[in-house]
Amino acid sequence: MKLNLSQYPSAIAQASQAVNEVEHQLADMRLHLARLEGNADKISAFEANLKNDNQRRARRFEILQANHEYRQACDAINRLNTEKAHAVARLEHLRNEFSVAKLETRLAIAQKLIGLEARELVGL
Repeated sequence: MKLNLSQYPSAIAQASQAVNEVEHQLADMRLHLARLEGNADKISAFEANLKNDNQRRARRFEILQANHEYRQACDAINRLNTEKAHAVARLEHLRNEFSVAKLETRLAIAQKLIGLEARELVGL
């Protein structure tokens, strides 16, 4: 659906807002993920039977893999990244359409002016 030239600025603003909303959701989800990872780090850091960093990292990985909430958060981040990519593509598409519409309008104006000038030269 092609918009009128005057409709593009608000459509672009709405698309930009959609990108911002997805970015906000991504930031919230990353913060949630960091909390879950911090909890896993805390648990693995205080387990006395773990002898070295490799064992602690492996235990941390096990804790995170067993955490259903962590897997859901990872899935949500993947989904939001895809959603953001689509929103950015929509925004860029609207910006490009707006540029083309402006150029087409300028061309139409120029063609009308050329037509008027040609008629004046001919004497019509």
